[in-house]
Amino acid sequence: MNILFYVKTKQNLQNIKKLGGIEILNYNLYKFFKKNNLAILTNKITNKIIDINWDIIISSNDATIFNYVQTKRKILWLHNKLQIEKSIRKKQFFSLIKHKIEAVFVSKYLNLRTSNIYNFKKRTVIPNFLPDEFEKRKLKKNRFNRKKKFIWSVKRSKGLDEVVNIWINEIYPHNNVELHIFGINDNKYKIYKNKNIIYHGNVNRKKLINNYKDSMGMICLGYDETFCLNAIEAMSTGLPIITLGETALREIIINNYNGFKINSLDKLNSIVNKIVSLQTNKRNKLIKNCIDYSKKYDFEIIKKKWILFLNK
Repeated sequence: MNILFYVKTKQNLQNIKKLGGIEILNYNLYKFFKKNNLAILTNKITNKIIDINWDIIISSNDATIFNYVQTKRKILWLHNKLQIEKSIRKKQFFSLIKHKIEAVFVSKYLNLRTSNIYNFKKRTVIPNFLPDEFEKRKLKKNRFNRKKKFIWSVKRSKGLDEVVNIWINEIYPHNNVELHIFGINDNKYKIYKNKNIIYHGNVNRKKLINNYKDSMGMICLGYDETFCLNAIEAMSTGLPIITLGETALREIIINNYNGFKINSLDKLNSIVNKIVSLQTNKRNKLIKNCIDYSKKYDFEIIKKKWILFLNK
């Protein structure tokens, strides 16, 4: 069968090291199916693409491609929320209604939050999977010796100012713990370096992974997560997740096993202190729990769900 993977993005899909979350997932899935099929990964609708009668098109978040390209199966891989107002504004609504589309959701949460008005031909949940770099979990013995560092790597800043305020006023004065901020493009956080808040901005995956591996935890509040791949990535390096436990994070965080659910940010200080104060054997157990849980999202496991789905 021939499969077209379409990602509406400005990123260069050939520059693998700099691809974002949705793009790298598409690349990895495309690379696997390319072994035994005619498969193309693209972010452009060209004459070459239009001239092929495809067996399957897998389009991430964008249904308009089905207006231009012929295919036997139209699969919309939904990573983000698809609010009706947004679909109208993005000129997708009629494409969604017109075509007999099969929807693949990255979480149960996203499936439940997507309106039935779209009348999808089929609705299937297939979780996201770990990119290659995060499946290399073998930790050296000294990797269990963690620095007093916590990570924020969510690219959306909602809640970050509140976390920074708590860090400055409650955590920093009583505990020599660092907060490292990644993924946010806002230099204003540089001024807090003398308060143990270190701003990195966007970095490559190698630097991000190295920081994960010597830290004690990740703060991922979960206000609008439809899957939260970076939480799974963090767990693969042994990082427990501190979260409000909302949205899709409710599905993947088991309290006191691979993370800590707090019902308000007022509890952040006590949870950070709890993690920092863990005895060695309990810290090692927590790290192992996180790594073991992340294995559920290895590509070798999730690809079987895709194979089964595409062969139906």
